[in-house]
Formats: sequence, C-alpha cells, structure tokens
Amino acid sequence: MTQLAETGFDALRAALEGLALRPGEDGYDEARRLWNAEHDRHPAVIVRPRSAADVQAAVRYAVAEGLEVAVRGGAHSMAGLSSVDDGLMIDLSLLNQVSVDPEARRARAAGGAQLGDLDAATQEYGLAVPAGIVSHTGVGGLTLGGGMGLLTRLHGLSIDNLESVQIVTADGSLRRAAADENADLFWAVRGGGGNFGVVTEFEFRLHPAGPIVNYGIAFWGAEQGGELFRAAREVIPALPREVNVMIACLNAPPAPFVPEEHHFKLGYALVVVGFGPPEQHAEAMERLRSTMPPLFEFSTPMPYVAVQQLLDEPNAWGAYHYEKGTYLEALTDEAIDVIMEHFPRKTSPLSVSLFYHLDHGYLETADDATAFSGQRSERYAMFVIATTPVLEALEAERTWVRTFWDALRPHMVNIGSYVNGMAEPDAARIQAAYGDKYAKLLEIKRKYDPDNVFRRNQNIRP
Repeated sequence: MTQLAETGFDALRAALEGLALRPGEDGYDEARRLWNAEHDRHPAVIVRPRSAADVQAAVRYAVAEGLEVAVRGGAHSMAGLSSVDDGLMIDLSLLNQVSVDPEARRARAAGGAQLGDLDAATQEYGLAVPAGIVSHTGVGGLTLGGGMGLLTRLHGLSIDNLESVQIVTADGSLRRAAADENADLFWAVRGGGGNFGVVTEFEFRLHPAGPIVNYGIAFWGAEQGGELFRAAREVIPALPREVNVMIACLNAPPAPFVPEEHHFKLGYALVVVGFGPPEQHAEAMERLRSTMPPLFEFSTPMPYVAVQQLLDEPNAWGAYHYEKGTYLEALTDEAIDVIMEHFPRKTSPLSVSLFYHLDHGYLETADDATAFSGQRSERYAMFVIATTPVLEALEAERTWVRTFWDALRPHMVNIGSYVNGMAEPDAARIQAAYGDKYAKLLEIKRKYDPDNVFRRNQNIRP
C-alpha cells in the first residue's frame, strides 16, 4: 500500500471496535479462507467488524483508498466473491448475534450470522424462518438472493418473510430499509443480492415449526430414475403444503440407515420433510412408496435443527465446487430424458443435482413485490452442483455441469435462473434472470451505489 494508505490503515485500526488485519498478521490466513477451496484470495486488508459503525468505517476507508470491496458472510460464494485479491474484505463473522421476540414472532439476525445460528435461536421457541439446507451458510448471502429451503413450500422464500434490514450503503451511511422507510432499497435487497450495501441486521417474521419434524428419505437405483421422476411429478404437487419433497440425484451415502450393498450407489432419492402431524407425513411416504418400491427408505421424527444440519458434512469446508442452476416449468418427458442421460456422466460421488418444486407459499408473494430473480409461477428450481475433494478432478466435473446445463436449455424457463445458483454470474444471465425488474434495479443501483463500490456479486452495473 502507499504511505497514504498506511497512515489511513493505522487510523482505521484505531477507530474500530473489531479487528483490522494485513497479510502476515495473526488471524489473517484464517479470516481470508473461503468455503470453496478453489478460490485462494489475498486481500490487502481484512476488517472484522463488531458493530455497524465498524462496517461504516471499513466502507469509507475502502472508498477513500480506492480498494475493491468484498463482503464475507458465511464465505459460501460459489464463485469466490466473498474475498478479493489486493482489496478490502469485510469479514462479518464476528457479527453473528441472533435475538428472538417470541411474542411478536420476530428475529433479528446480525449480518454475519449463519443459518445454524438463526435456527438454534428461533427453535428455542418452536419458531423458524424459511432458509437454506446447509447450516454453515451465511444468512446474508442466502437471503439477499432470495433464500429457498425446506419451509419454502409452506411459507415462501426468506425474502418473503423479511421485515426490514439495516444496511451500510456506498457513501458509508447506515440506513434502515423497510416497507415504510427507503422502500425502493428494501424492494431491491429482497432478491437483488449484495449490490446495494452491507447488511448488518436482518429482521424476519417467524412461523411455528418444530422443534420435532418428520423426516424421510427413499432411494431408487439408476435404472429406475426415469420412472421415478414421472411418478414424482404427479405425486409431489398433490401433497399437502405442510409436506416438502426435494428430488435428489446422488450417490447413496454410507450412512447407518443405508444397507451396505447400496453404499455409494448412483441413484435418485426423494427427501420428505413433514411439518404437519406424523400421520400426514406417513401418508405422503406411502403415496410415494406405492408408485414404485424404493431400494431402501428411512423415516423418523427428528429435531428441525438436526434436519437442517444433515447436509453439513457432505458440504464441509475444504472441497472444490462449481454450480449452475435453472428453472424448469415442468418435468416434461423430454427434460427427464436429458436428466437421465447426463446425470450419470458425473465422475465424483459427491456431485449432485437437486430439485425444489415451487408452489403454495412461493406463489403467495406477488412477482413484482420483490426483486427476486424468478417469476412467481409454479415451477422447479434445479441445481447442478459439482463437488470433489481434489482440485485435479474439478475440471472434469465443471465440464459435466456445463454440458448438463446446456442440454437442458430447451426446457428452461429462461437462461437466467436463480442468482444464488450462478457460479459464473455473467451480465447476460443476470439481466435475463431479472427480466423486466432489471431496469428498476439499475435505477436503484445508480441511486445508492453509482460508482459500483459493491460489485463482487451478481453485479448490476450502473
């Protein structure tokens, strides 16, 4: 850094309640580490704020020194956008507090909280907010893009349950954005990603859920896949909204409930989570089972927080990842044929493809009410995710994902997809994802971040 930056850094460090780190200092290497091991970034400065004022100071410093800004919440950005070479990383991990008002059914989550923090705090009162399915994901990145998970069928997306945010914008101001204050900014952060500032607090509406839910998984072999998908497309939409079913293309895990002869077998699973009475879940499992007997199944009551952690280990830090997502309006015979042809071509047993059926709660927020990158019509959200423990195997898996995705293009709603599922957020796909909302997002971006300070994201370029 220049002498001016050196002087500014000393002043920044002195002003912070939290930490400011440079290369070589204690804690620097741990703070710069990202979940996706493919990305090895070296920021010039890392700020670990303990307050919103610290975030303001970091943003002002970065702007003054001309440093590119990256924001690290859970560090799960598939594209490695949570950090930056030679710029300033704002690592929010010390801002992870969650407070709950059970009477008002509201939760306030600081900007660096993880889903596990949010689930643990809200489940003390038998409450929850729709969120993702890996508990070490950051609340911030997930929510700003939309946020879908096991409760989406019942209560919509994370952003559909967002009441307000506290956000530091590019000029260093701390603003409240809600329906009654900075309403344009509130519209934009509900789906517009990290384009508009650093959110230091999220306020969510909560819903009764758990603490015990009903969990089930049934698995079919590779040769049964086409038949299973055709059965699932009939059964899943007819199930009660309290029953969420995720379709997973995967290798059977070496779990205790999986017969040993099926360990690592390529196939297809239905993951069934029931938030209603046990009888309702049992009936749903029976309907799915009766369409075609699975190779094995497992069903049990389970704490909601435990269900939310089931995918933590397969998605542990230190592996190499790549992802492309899309929306399918329907599981047509032609789309199923593509899935059956391309999914088995993967080479890593950790790579998967996941399908959410979006209906009920997802449809109950008007399409133009938020900036979310997906029209509010019934559809499937599909994610093709490459994961490998070694870098040498990543390129083959990346090619598999891209080829699979390209083959599905004739069956997609559009090429844009859900912005949280873009490992390569190129401008054309981003604009296609937002469609008619893009012009409004561009106008709001120009208002709050005309110099594109916050550009390490699915960027809306002013």
